[in-house]
Amino acid sequence: MLNFLVDDPDLEWGFMDGSYVRAHQHSAGAHGGGCQAIGLSRGGNTSKIHLVVDGFGLPVHFEITGGQVHDSSAADSLLDNSPVFASTIADKGYDKEMLREKIRSKNSVPVIPRKSNSKFGNEDIDWHLYKMRHLVENQFARLKHYRAIATRYDKLKRNFESMVAMACAFQWLPM
Repeated sequence: MLNFLVDDPDLEWGFMDGSYVRAHQHSAGAHGGGCQAIGLSRGGNTSKIHLVVDGFGLPVHFEITGGQVHDSSAADSLLDNSPVFASTIADKGYDKEMLREKIRSKNSVPVIPRKSNSKFGNEDIDWHLYKMRHLVENQFARLKHYRAIATRYDKLKRNFESMVAMACAFQWLPM
Protein backbone atom coordinates (compact mmCIF):
# COMPACT_ATOMS: atom_id res chain seq x y z
CA MET A 1 0.00 0.00 0.00
CA LEU A 2 1.11 3.51 -0.79
CA ASN A 3 1.70 5.64 2.30
CA PHE A 4 2.81 8.98 0.90
CA LEU A 5 2.64 10.09 -2.70
CA VAL A 6 5.03 12.98 -2.18
CA ASP A 7 7.87 13.99 0.11
CA ASP A 8 7.02 17.67 0.53
CA PRO A 9 3.28 18.43 0.47
CA ASP A 10 1.72 21.73 1.57
CA LEU A 11 0.88 20.87 5.18
CA GLU A 12 -1.22 23.90 6.02
CA TRP A 13 -4.54 22.37 4.99
CA GLY A 14 -5.55 18.75 4.50
CA PHE A 15 -8.82 17.82 2.86
CA MET A 16 -10.31 14.33 2.99
CA ASP A 17 -13.28 12.76 1.31
CA GLY A 18 -14.45 9.60 -0.41
CA SER A 19 -15.89 8.89 -3.83
CA TYR A 20 -17.57 5.86 -5.35
CA VAL A 21 -16.27 4.05 -8.40
CA ARG A 22 -18.54 1.66 -10.25
CA ALA A 23 -17.03 -1.77 -10.76
CA HIS A 24 -17.36 -3.10 -14.28
CA GLN A 25 -19.34 -6.32 -14.62
CA HIS A 26 -16.18 -8.25 -15.51
CA SER A 27 -14.33 -7.11 -12.39
CA ALA A 28 -17.04 -8.29 -10.03
CA GLY A 29 -18.51 -11.72 -9.71
CA ALA A 30 -16.37 -14.83 -10.11
CA HIS A 31 -14.31 -15.96 -7.15
CA GLY A 32 -10.72 -14.92 -7.19
CA GLY A 33 -7.79 -15.23 -4.87
CA GLY A 34 -6.91 -12.06 -2.99
CA CYS A 35 -8.65 -8.97 -1.69
CA GLN A 36 -11.02 -7.34 -4.16
CA ALA A 37 -12.42 -4.34 -2.21
CA ILE A 38 -15.66 -4.48 -4.17
CA GLY A 39 -18.80 -4.02 -2.13
CA LEU A 40 -22.49 -3.78 -2.76
CA SER A 41 -23.99 -0.32 -2.38
CA ARG A 42 -26.96 1.55 -3.83
CA GLY A 43 -25.40 1.74 -7.27
CA GLY A 44 -24.51 -1.95 -7.47
CA ASN A 45 -20.98 -3.28 -7.21
CA THR A 46 -18.73 -0.39 -6.24
CA SER A 47 -15.42 0.49 -4.67
CA LYS A 48 -14.67 3.64 -2.75
CA ILE A 49 -11.57 5.80 -3.00
CA HIS A 50 -10.81 7.64 0.25
CA LEU A 51 -8.46 10.50 -0.57
CA VAL A 52 -6.44 13.11 1.32
CA VAL A 53 -5.21 16.13 -0.63
CA ASP A 54 -2.96 18.99 0.45
CA GLY A 55 -3.59 22.74 0.27
CA PHE A 56 -2.89 22.78 -3.47
CA GLY A 57 -5.45 20.03 -4.13
CA LEU A 58 -2.78 17.45 -4.93
CA PRO A 59 -3.16 13.88 -3.62
CA VAL A 60 -1.13 12.95 -0.56
CA HIS A 61 -2.63 9.61 0.51
CA PHE A 62 -5.47 7.34 -0.58
CA GLU A 63 -7.08 4.07 0.38
CA ILE A 64 -9.43 1.74 -1.47
CA THR A 65 -12.35 0.04 0.27
CA GLY A 66 -15.57 -1.65 -0.71
CA GLY A 67 -18.42 0.64 -1.67
CA GLN A 68 -20.40 -0.14 1.48
CA VAL A 69 -17.72 1.32 3.82
CA HIS A 70 -18.71 4.66 5.34
CA ASP A 71 -16.33 7.62 5.14
CA SER A 72 -15.90 7.89 8.90
CA SER A 73 -14.89 4.20 9.12
CA ALA A 74 -11.87 4.82 6.90
CA ALA A 75 -10.99 8.16 8.52
CA ASP A 76 -8.86 6.67 11.31
CA SER A 77 -6.62 4.90 8.85
CA LEU A 78 -6.41 7.99 6.63
CA LEU A 79 -5.33 10.15 9.57
CA ASP A 80 -2.77 7.60 10.77
CA ASN A 81 -1.11 7.30 7.36
CA SER A 82 -1.24 10.96 6.30
CA PRO A 83 1.06 13.77 7.36
CA VAL A 84 -0.11 16.14 10.10
CA PHE A 85 -1.84 19.23 8.71
CA ALA A 86 -2.44 22.51 10.53
CA SER A 87 -6.16 22.18 9.67
CA THR A 88 -8.02 19.04 8.61
CA ILE A 89 -11.13 19.73 6.56
CA ALA A 90 -13.86 17.17 5.83
CA ASP A 91 -17.60 17.06 5.15
CA LYS A 92 -20.48 16.02 7.44
CA GLY A 93 -19.83 12.35 6.79
CA TYR A 94 -16.83 12.62 9.12
CA ASP A 95 -18.82 14.19 11.99
CA LYS A 96 -17.79 12.00 14.92
CA GLU A 97 -16.50 13.37 18.21
CA MET A 98 -13.95 10.56 18.42
CA LEU A 99 -12.52 11.62 15.05
CA ARG A 100 -12.40 15.27 16.11
CA GLU A 101 -10.44 14.29 19.24
CA LYS A 102 -8.00 12.28 17.14
CA ILE A 103 -7.43 15.28 14.87
CA ARG A 104 -6.88 17.55 17.90
CA SER A 105 -4.45 15.04 19.43
CA LYS A 106 -2.30 15.45 16.30
CA ASN A 107 -2.21 19.22 16.90
CA SER A 108 -4.50 19.88 13.97
CA VAL A 109 -7.70 21.92 13.89
CA PRO A 110 -10.78 19.96 12.72
CA VAL A 111 -12.97 21.87 10.27
CA ILE A 112 -15.95 19.52 10.05
CA PRO A 113 -19.54 20.80 10.11
CA ARG A 114 -21.96 19.13 12.49
CA LYS A 115 -24.86 17.04 11.23
CA SER A 116 -28.33 18.55 11.51
CA ASN A 117 -29.26 16.27 14.42
CA SER A 118 -26.15 17.14 16.45
CA LYS A 119 -26.48 18.50 19.99
CA PHE A 120 -23.64 20.93 19.34
CA GLY A 121 -23.66 23.88 16.96
CA ASN A 122 -21.33 25.04 14.22
CA GLU A 123 -20.20 28.25 15.90
CA ASP A 124 -16.52 27.27 15.93
CA ILE A 125 -16.18 26.26 12.27
CA ASP A 126 -14.24 28.34 9.74
CA TRP A 127 -16.74 28.44 6.86
CA HIS A 128 -14.33 30.20 4.51
CA LEU A 129 -11.84 27.39 4.90
CA TYR A 130 -14.60 24.79 4.55
CA LYS A 131 -15.53 26.29 1.16
CA MET A 132 -12.07 25.32 -0.05
CA ARG A 133 -13.12 21.66 0.24
CA HIS A 134 -13.85 21.75 -3.47
CA LEU A 135 -10.12 21.01 -3.93
CA VAL A 136 -10.63 17.36 -2.97
CA GLU A 137 -13.74 17.14 -5.17
CA ASN A 138 -11.75 18.59 -8.08
CA GLN A 139 -9.09 15.93 -7.55
CA PHE A 140 -11.72 13.20 -7.79
CA ALA A 141 -12.94 14.75 -11.04
CA ARG A 142 -9.37 14.70 -12.41
CA LEU A 143 -8.83 11.10 -11.32
CA LYS A 144 -12.03 9.99 -13.00
CA HIS A 145 -10.77 11.32 -16.33
CA TYR A 146 -8.76 8.09 -16.44
CA ARG A 147 -11.00 5.39 -17.86
CA ALA A 148 -9.47 2.60 -15.78
CA ILE A 149 -10.40 4.49 -12.61
CA ALA A 150 -13.81 5.85 -13.60
CA THR A 151 -14.97 2.33 -14.39
CA ARG A 152 -13.05 -0.17 -12.36
CA TYR A 153 -11.96 -3.01 -14.63
CA ASP A 154 -9.45 -4.63 -12.27
CA LYS A 155 -10.65 -7.51 -10.16
CA LEU A 156 -7.99 -7.32 -7.45
CA LYS A 157 -7.59 -4.41 -5.07
CA ARG A 158 -3.80 -4.26 -5.53
CA ASN A 159 -4.16 -3.79 -9.29
CA PHE A 160 -6.73 -1.03 -8.87
CA GLU A 161 -4.55 0.66 -6.21
CA SER A 162 -1.69 0.65 -8.70
CA MET A 163 -3.81 2.43 -11.29
CA VAL A 164 -4.96 5.05 -8.78
CA ALA A 165 -1.37 5.58 -7.59
CA MET A 166 -0.22 6.06 -11.17
CA ALA A 167 -3.00 8.58 -11.85
CA CYS A 168 -2.11 10.45 -8.64
CA ALA A 169 1.54 10.53 -9.69
CA PHE A 170 0.51 12.07 -13.02
CA GLN A 171 -1.22 14.85 -11.06
CA TRP A 172 2.11 15.72 -9.44
CA LEU A 173 4.14 15.83 -12.69
CA PRO A 174 3.38 19.48 -13.57
CA MET A 175 4.47 20.55 -10.07
